[in-house]
Formats: sequence, structure tokens, C-alpha cells
Amino acid sequence: MRCVSIEHALALLARAKDDLYVLRRLRDDPEAPAWVLGFHAQQAVEKAVKAVLSGCELLYPRTHNLVMLSELLRNAPCSLPPDVEEFGCLTPFGVVLRYEDVIDDQSPAVDAVWCEALVTRTIDWAVQRLSEKDAQ
Repeated sequence: MRCVSIEHALALLARAKDDLYVLRRLRDDPEAPAWVLGFHAQQAVEKAVKAVLSGCELLYPRTHNLVMLSELLRNAPCSLPPDVEEFGCLTPFGVVLRYEDVIDDQSPAVDAVWCEALVTRTIDWAVQRLSEKDAQ
């Protein structure tokens, strides 16, 4: 289980924003590998979700599984992110596709614009949730 505190939450949120920065920089680059875009999108969402869990003082396991983390959020005392039902599409980029040599026909497609929008909305949600927690 990971650390839970507002300081840890804010550090995770800062890292999520760093992943969003990378995604934005590479989004329009035709040479950017699809798995890299998917990886940074997955990482940004993972860190934003973990930031909210930490800010709510909820322990979470060391995992890259966004579906599992989403289930923890469902039990948290806060609203869910707007795209929570889509998080599963990014989970394979957290581990499997990061270490595979080739993205094959079975791998999820990467739409960089969709990824950026989902990540942006998720980070905005996390900022709002942490602001509410910090105000309490």
C-alpha cells in the first residue's frame, strides 16, 4: 500500500501534469511511437487517480491497473472522474505494451487527441477534488 497524505497527493498530481506535458508535445509528431503516447496518457491518469485516493487518505496498491483503481474510487467519498468508464482502454499501456517489441493488431489503437482530452479532464477533476480536500 502507498503513502496517503495531501503532500503525496500534490506530488503525484504534479507528475501527472508532467506526463500530460509530454503527451501534448508529442501529440502532433508523426514519428512519435503510439505506445509512448498511450503510456504517458495511462501514467497521467494513474497518477491523477492515485493523487485523489491519497488526498482522501485511502490506501491503494502498487498497480498500473486503472480499472482496479477506478473501483477504489467508487468507494471514495468523492465524485468519479468524467471518463472513468474509458480508463480500461489505457491500462495495457501501463505495463504490457511498454515492454512488448511490437504493437500488433490486438493492441488498442492510440488516438492522441482523445488521450489528451481524457487526461486533461481527469487532471482537472483531480485538481478540483484535491482543492476541496485542502479546503476542509
